[in-house]
Amino acid sequence: MRDLTLGFSPCPNDTYIFHALVHGLVETPGLAFRERLEDVETLNRLALEGVLDVSKVSYHALGFLRDEYLLLRSGGALGRGCGPLVVTKGAGSMKDLRGKPIAVPGRYTTAALLLRLFDPSLDNLVYLPFNEIMAGVARGEFAAGVIIHESRFTFPEYGLTKLLDLGAWWEGETGCPIPLGGIVARRSLGRETVAAIDAALRASVAHARSNPSAASAYIRAHSQEMSDEVCAAHIGLYVNDFSLQLGAEGELAVAALLGRAEAAGVIPRSVAPLFG
Repeated sequence: MRDLTLGFSPCPNDTYIFHALVHGLVETPGLAFRERLEDVETLNRLALEGVLDVSKVSYHALGFLRDEYLLLRSGGALGRGCGPLVVTKGAGSMKDLRGKPIAVPGRYTTAALLLRLFDPSLDNLVYLPFNEIMAGVARGEFAAGVIIHESRFTFPEYGLTKLLDLGAWWEGETGCPIPLGGIVARRSLGRETVAAIDAALRASVAHARSNPSAASAYIRAHSQEMSDEVCAAHIGLYVNDFSLQLGAEGELAVAALLGRAEAAGVIPRSVAPLFG
């Protein structure tokens, strides 16, 4: 039995997707997984340090990982209408934010990448855990914040308003869905093992979609601060057909994001094949 470290976030979409895999409800021939649940920026940094065999990472972080990790085609977060939001306490425009502090949920998050692609002059970025951003903006510590995850549903409770939907901007610019986070596996595991992991993960997504209540206790155990309604909305927003299989449209979207990030000098160029 090959024992692999597996990192993913405690967010409802990830616990929903990985539940069957880590609870032995799908076949994982010759493989065993030791789960590690961390916020997305911690996962990005653990992968950059080479700590994890398999992990959820931001697509921004993937730009720095391509020589060591392969991207899997299943289990990720990619879609339409689900991108990061720029929120503020008062009215204004994105140009008004130039030179002012903007809270961003981690240096290697796709949220940070999208903001840089939108306007490179927005460079006074303060990196915070995603769940601290709305309160900081509400207290006036930052001119704006870039929010992700369930914050998309709860920012009005903090008296904040949406200034820009970065996902909608991306879709309008490219016509592509927005790649947020994907699953990577070490190249050194070998193609056969990576393919088996991808197949097992695809089966885990399929199991979750066929048995939507099976993961409920596991999801709630890791999201006790969220209401049932927010949990359901979170899963509904971030889990879709692309989570089961990227497909041609998803792969094109990933290539577009990485290509633009390379052209902007935000990530290093790489000639390594992205998939196994």
